[in-house]
Amino acid sequence: MGFVDERFSSPSLRALLALAVVFVMLATTGWTALHSSRAGSDPRATALTAWLKDSVGGRSLPKPEAGADAVAHFFATLSPAQRQRLAVRYPLVVGNLNGAPVALRYAANRHALATAELREAQRSHSDLLTFEGRQDAAGRAERYASLLSGDRQILAFDPTGRGRVAEVFGDLAAADRVSVIVPGVDTDVLSFERTVEEYRAPVGMASALYAAERTVRPSAHTAVIAWADYTTPSGVGLDASTGELAEAGAKRLNALLAALPARSQVSLFCHSYGSVLCGVAASHLPASVTDVAVFGSPGMRAEHAADLHTTARVWATRDSTDWIGDVPHLEFAGLGHGADPVSRAFGARVIAATGAQGHAGYFQQGTASLANFTRIALGAYGSVTCASGSACTA
Repeated sequence: MGFVDERFSSPSLRALLALAVVFVMLATTGWTALHSSRAGSDPRATALTAWLKDSVGGRSLPKPEAGADAVAHFFATLSPAQRQRLAVRYPLVVGNLNGAPVALRYAANRHALATAELREAQRSHSDLLTFEGRQDAAGRAERYASLLSGDRQILAFDPTGRGRVAEVFGDLAAADRVSVIVPGVDTDVLSFERTVEEYRAPVGMASALYAAERTVRPSAHTAVIAWADYTTPSGVGLDASTGELAEAGAKRLNALLAALPARSQVSLFCHSYGSVLCGVAASHLPASVTDVAVFGSPGMRAEHAADLHTTARVWATRDSTDWIGDVPHLEFAGLGHGADPVSRAFGARVIAATGAQGHAGYFQQGTASLANFTRIALGAYGSVTCASGSACTA
C-alpha cells in the first residue's frame, strides 16, 4: 500500500485521477447525453464542389478560404442580378460565405431553409425511416419553419449532421458595437432555440441581450449574433474534455470576426465549452474584439488571463448554483481546460451574476449577469459590478 500511496502522491497524477473520477461520474449520473450523428450526405459539400467549377462573367467563383476581403471584393464587382442568381443557385455556399453581403446571406439562407424544410417534411412521412428517424425529420422541419418565420436574419445555415446555424438581431451592417454569443455543449440546429425558458438557448440569450441594449441605450447602433456555427461536443464526455472541437471552432469564429464591419467594436460572450473555444481563439482575435466574457466556464485552456495573448478585456462570472463549479479546473495530458477563470489567480475581471440559476441561467431578465453583459456590450465599463459588489474598472 505504501508503494501505491507514493505513486499517486504527485500533483500531476492526482490531477489525472481527479479527472478520471469526474468523467466516470458524469458518464454514470446522466450528465452525459449520447447523440449519434445524423447519417446522410453533406449537401453543403456537394454545393461547394459545384460552386468551385462554376464561373460568372468568365471569372471563377471565389474559394471560401480566400478570406472575407477577397470574397467581398468579388461580390462588389457583380451586378445585383448576378448576386441574386448565385444566392438562388448556391444558397448553402453564399449563405455561409464570410465576406458576402449580409443581406444576400440572409436571402440565400431563406432559400436553403425552404429547401431543407420541404425535404425533412417529406422524410417525416417516409416508410424508409424508423419511427425515431421520422420524428427527427419532423423536428427538423419544425425548426426550419421557425427559422423561416417573420423577418428572421439567418447569417449561417448548414443542415449537415446535427446542423449549424447563426442568427443576427439588429442591423449588422450598420452596427457600431457587435456582440457574439458562443454557446457550449449539445448546441445544434434543434437546440438553437427554446419555447420554455428561452434564455437558456442561443437565440434566447442573444435576443435578451439585444432587448436589454435597446432598453438601456435606444439610440445605440448595436447587433447581437447567436452563433451556433461550429460543431459542439455531444454531452459532457471525452469531446467536451479536450480542445479538439474548440480548435476547429476557433478557426470558424475568427473567420466570422474578420468579416464583421471594420468600424465595429466586438464583444464575445462565451458559455461553457464556448469559453474553451474563445480561449483557443483569443491569440488570433482581430483588434476589433475589445471584450471576452466567459460564464459557466470549465476553463479557457490557459493558466492566466495573460496567457491568452489578447488585448481584449477578459471578464468571467459563475453563479453559485452552476454545477460547472464542481468540475476540477485543471489540465493534464490534453484532458481538462486549465485554471478556473473566476479564480483570483487567473486574473480576469470577475463580475456579479446574482439571480442567475444553474448552468444556463445567465441571460434571465433581472439577473446581475445580464445587466453586466449589457454594460460590457455597450462599453459602459464604469457601471459593471464585480462579484464583490465594487465597480470593475476598465
